[in-house]
Amino acid sequence: MTLTNAPMLETKRLILRGPEKADADAMINFLMDETRAVGFGGYTKRSDAWRWFTLNVGHWHWHGYGYFTIQDKETGKPAGISGIWNPEGWPEPEVGWVVFDGFEGKGIAFEAATRVRQWAYDDLGFTTLTSNIVPGNSRSIRLAERMGATYERTYDNPNMGEDMLYRHPGPEAA
Repeated sequence: MTLTNAPMLETKRLILRGPEKADADAMINFLMDETRAVGFGGYTKRSDAWRWFTLNVGHWHWHGYGYFTIQDKETGKPAGISGIWNPEGWPEPEVGWVVFDGFEGKGIAFEAATRVRQWAYDDLGFTTLTSNIVPGNSRSIRLAERMGATYERTYDNPNMGEDMLYRHPGPEAA
């Protein structure tokens, strides 16, 4: 198996790049925020959150894709993550997103996730993608629907419990 380095993608306001050691604290802080990280499981121990962060690095090498760090061009700070996620037990690859504290309400998740989806279709050859959303996460549901995704079904996610699967339009419509 060869190791995969994440490409660098850009949008008007964002750089999407592979995870770096310098991003760990921002991601770990997010993962340990019980309210904000509900869709990612949330962690009470820093060591468990660190494992999730490094799991993403391994995910890139295993699959050739994973979560990009969203870097705000204006500040240079990590603003969140967005990418294609497909760990063991997932029904199929999904486009996911998280925006860190202080970066909400600016359209960053939409801008990043739309660019990630385009990359998955154009460069990776995906023909379909989903987004798996914890029931009650109204902000993620609105974002998925804004991207053109539609509710398909509820299923039992082996890591998260009940999850709603939203189907994105294919490359011809995206």
